[in-house]
Amino acid sequence: MKLGLAFADYAWEGGAVRMADTLAAMSRAADDAGFDVIGVADHVWQGPHMGGAEQPMLECFTTLATIAAHTRRIRLMPMVAGVHFRAPGLLAKTVTTLDVLSGGRADLGIGAGWYEEEARGLGIDFPPVAERFERLEEAVRICLSMWDGEKGGEKPVTGRHYRLDRPLNVPQNLTRPRIMIGGGGEKKTLRLVARYADACNLYPGPDLGGKLAVLRRHCEAEGRDYEAIEKTCIMPFTADDTASADELAGALRTIAGAGVTRVIGILEGPDQVRGIDLIGERVLPVVADA
Repeated sequence: MKLGLAFADYAWEGGAVRMADTLAAMSRAADDAGFDVIGVADHVWQGPHMGGAEQPMLECFTTLATIAAHTRRIRLMPMVAGVHFRAPGLLAKTVTTLDVLSGGRADLGIGAGWYEEEARGLGIDFPPVAERFERLEEAVRICLSMWDGEKGGEKPVTGRHYRLDRPLNVPQNLTRPRIMIGGGGEKKTLRLVARYADACNLYPGPDLGGKLAVLRRHCEAEGRDYEAIEKTCIMPFTADDTASADELAGALRTIAGAGVTRVIGILEGPDQVRGIDLIGERVLPVVADA
């Protein structure tokens, strides 16, 4: 099993004045410890599950670029990019830029989006859910085409919601960013995972096995190798001391037994740099062979 981290809570000690230093310290600690990926929440308001809009929130891709400058090997990913925030041509170009400037370390987590109050508050269009799923599929196809180099070329794209007359992408990405589609919806989201994605993103819980079974059936229907898709979960990580770190390691081994191959943790606790170091010391070696 591989472990990653998700940066989503920015209510750090020292506030805005210290944010750049705190982010740099957390990023370096994760890179040095051997985590697989840093995911950054793609919001412009903090979500209600993290205290609401009055809590601090950093824009996703600016944050990822800053993380890239302070790391050497860890992969970088929006988690997950709401399809309503950006035109897909701009999204593909933004991820390409991150990939080039990070030395080939960018991935794309993407989803249909949520949090209507955030979008309306800042004047961002927020179509109905059915349309957002249509846009999600078109956006993924456009990104894959623009990242396909000579094969994708500059062939015009005309879809139901997007038209690109010349989808030029120069410089081209150094590596083809892997796509993770977030969400566990069994009829639409997991079907899109089976059709296009390199990874899914689910939550641990009693329905996890059922979700993976649904994904397997969609893969069979799409003629896709189920084993080729990375099974990713997101969950809180708490590591205040060795006991809590050992408890986390046990929970992760159980999740691995359900077929999950990567867990991305939302770090909790007052000293998050210490938490990253502790998980690196106590948890990563235990779950590496799970």
